Amino acid sequence: MSQTTSGYESPALPQIAGYRLLRVIGHGGMATVYLGTQLSLGRDVAIKVMRPETLADEVSRRRFENETRTIARLEHPNIVGIHDVGRTADGLPWYAMPHLPHGHLGQRDLRGDQARVRAILHALLSALAYAHARGVIHRDVKAENVLFDETDRPLLADFGIALRRGYGTRMTMVGLAVGSTAYMAPEQARGQQVDFRADLYSVGVLAWEMLTGALPFAGEDALSMALAHVQNPVPRLPPELRHWQRFLDQALAKSPKRRFADAGQMLRALEQVPQRDGEARITGRIRRIGHDGRRLLPWLALPIVLLAGVGVWRAWERPSAATTAADEAAPAASITSARPVADQDTADGDADADLTPQADPDAVAAAAGIEASQAAPVSEADRHLAAAERLLRAGKLAAPHDDNALERLRRARAADAQHLGLPSLTARVFAAVGSRATTLIAGRDDGAATDLLQAARAHAGSAEEVAALQPVRAQVADAIEARIADAVTAVDRDDAIASLAAADAAGLDASTKARLRREAQAIPDLNALAAKIPGGARVVRSGDTSFAISNAPVSRADYAAFVAATGRKSAPCRARGSVLRALAPRDWESPGFDQSPNDPVVCVSWHDAVDYARWRSEREGRSIVVASTAQGAAAPASAEGPAEWRSDCAAACKDRIAAGRSRRDAIDSRALDPKRGYDDVGFRLVHLP
Repeated sequence: MSQTTSGYESPALPQIAGYRLLRVIGHGGMATVYLGTQLSLGRDVAIKVMRPETLADEVSRRRFENETRTIARLEHPNIVGIHDVGRTADGLPWYAMPHLPHGHLGQRDLRGDQARVRAILHALLSALAYAHARGVIHRDVKAENVLFDETDRPLLADFGIALRRGYGTRMTMVGLAVGSTAYMAPEQARGQQVDFRADLYSVGVLAWEMLTGALPFAGEDALSMALAHVQNPVPRLPPELRHWQRFLDQALAKSPKRRFADAGQMLRALEQVPQRDGEARITGRIRRIGHDGRRLLPWLALPIVLLAGVGVWRAWERPSAATTAADEAAPAASITSARPVADQDTADGDADADLTPQADPDAVAAAAGIEASQAAPVSEADRHLAAAERLLRAGKLAAPHDDNALERLRRARAADAQHLGLPSLTARVFAAVGSRATTLIAGRDDGAATDLLQAARAHAGSAEEVAALQPVRAQVADAIEARIADAVTAVDRDDAIASLAAADAAGLDASTKARLRREAQAIPDLNALAAKIPGGARVVRSGDTSFAISNAPVSRADYAAFVAATGRKSAPCRARGSVLRALAPRDWESPGFDQSPNDPVVCVSWHDAVDYARWRSEREGRSIVVASTAQGAAAPASAEGPAEWRSDCAAACKDRIAAGRSRRDAIDSRALDPKRGYDDVGFRLVHLP
C-alpha cells in the first residue's frame, strides 16, 4: 500500500474520534488512505479506511481484518506498524499507521548504486525472516509496498493479503487472485500452494528491477505477465551485473524447491555476491596491463578480449541451460483468464484482485496473443466456481436440480476443499439465499422457501460454511417474526404456524424456534372458533381487524335459553302509547306471527340483544358482541330479513341503528328506540379473537 499523495480533496472526509482527517493521499482496491492528525499526540498519521462498497463482501472484510491483526502483531524496524484501530462514525473499519511521505521503491532509480540495492534487500529479507518466523506470508511484495521514512530507511508495508501459515495457503485465480502479477511467483499464478518462498521470489524480482531498472519479465496484461513468470526462463543480466546472476537464478527459480529455503539463507547468499562496481575483472586487468606496458597492448588486447568473450558466452549459456532444464519438470501454468494489471503507480498500491475469472480461458488466452495450448487447463474447482458465479447472477440458486449455484459449489468443494475462491463465493450465494428466502416467507410461498433453505443447509458441510450460513438464519428468523407479527394483527393463526416451516428448514436453534412457536400458537384460532359457532361463522380479516361473524341471526331457541337462564323479562314490542300495547301485547315469544325455534328471534330490544351477547361472553369465555354496521356488512345477505340491530348509535346515541330491509320496511337503515322491540328486527353476533 503505497502512500502516494494524490492531491485529491475529499468532499466528505470520514469522522474518526481523536483524529482530524486532512485529505486523501492514496486509493486502493479495498480502501482509501487519508492524511490525518492524531490529536492526542499531535502527530501526522496515514489512516486507511475501508471503502463502503466493499463492506458487503465478506472476503474484503476478512482481508481488512486479517491485515489489521497481522500487522499489529509484527514489530520490526523494517515493517510499517499500526498505531490504532477502530470504526468511523459511519461504521467503516480503519487503522492508523505512520505517515511516510518519502515515496516508494518504484519511484527510485538505483541503477549503478549496488551498495544501496544490497542495503534494501538486506532490510527486506530481515523483515520477511521476522514475519515468516511468525507464520506470516506477505504474498504481495512489490516496489509500491516498500516505503521510506525520514531517515531513508526502507519499510515493508501492506500485509493486507498476508496469510498465516496453515490457513488458506492455496491461491487461485477465480474471484480471489491477489498480488501483482509483475512480482508473482509461478506457483502463485498457477493457484498452487503458496509458502514463504513465494515472497523470496518477489524479492528476487525487486532485486532485478533495482539493478537493471526494468522487470525481468514483461507482459501487456495480467495473463501474459503471469504466463511469463511461469514459462519463460530467467533472462541474462548484462555483463557488468553478471556477478548477481547466480543469486538471481536461484531466487527466480520456477520451482520453489530450487529457490532459497528461507529468508535467512537468501540473506547469507546475498552476502556472498561479490562486491563489484559492475566492472568485469578482465576489464580491470586490461587497464592494469595498459597502464604498466602500453607497448604490449596492441599484441595482448586481441587474445585477451577473445578469451573474455568466450568466458562471457559460457557464463551466459550455462545458467540458462541449467535453469531451463531445472524448470522443464515444473507443471504447466494453471492460470485462468485475467484482466489487465492495475496501474503500478496507483496511490495505494492495494491491488487486491489483479486477476478475475472469465467464462472461456482459451478465448482470453487467444486474445492475449497466446495459443490455447500454451495455457494449462483451468482446474476442475475453478470451472465449477465459474459456473456457480454464472448461476448466481442468473438467480438459479437451488434449481434446476443438477445445475444450480449450490450444486456447483458442492462440486467445487469436492474437487478442492481448500480453494480460496470457495469462502467468498459461498458467502455471496448464501447471502442471495437469505434475501430470496426472506422474500418467499413474506410472500407466503412457504414451500419454495423451505426447499431453498434445505438446499443451502445441506451444502453447509464445513465449519466455515456453517458459520457463513448464520446470517441467513438470522434473516429467516427476522422474516418469520415479521410474518407472525402480521398474523397477530390479522388474527391468522394458521398463517403464523405455516411460517414456522422455514425455521425448521433453516436449522434455527431450538430456543429461537420455541420462542417463535409460542408466539404463533398464542394467536387465537378464529377458524376453529368459527367451526364451533352454531350455524357456522365467516372469518373476516380486514386491515387491522379480524373477527368471526355468525352466518345467521340469533335464533328463538338460542334466546329462549338465555331467558330461561337469566329470567329476563321481555321488552314490549309495540310503541309506547299504542292502545294495542295494552289490548294485544306482543313480545319475542308472541311476535304476532308463527315462528319455529330456528327462526330469527324478533321483538327484542337493543338492550336485550346487548345483554344476550354479554351472557354468551361470560358463558363461553370469549368476547362476543352485537355486530356493528361495518362488521354486519360481511354477513350473508337475506332477502327475507329481518333487519338487525347494530351497535352503532344515532341522534346522540338516543337511538340505535337497525340495518337491512325487512318484510315491513324497504329502508336499508333506520334509527330506532333501543328500549323496545320490533317485530321485523333481530340481531346477529360477532365473535372477537
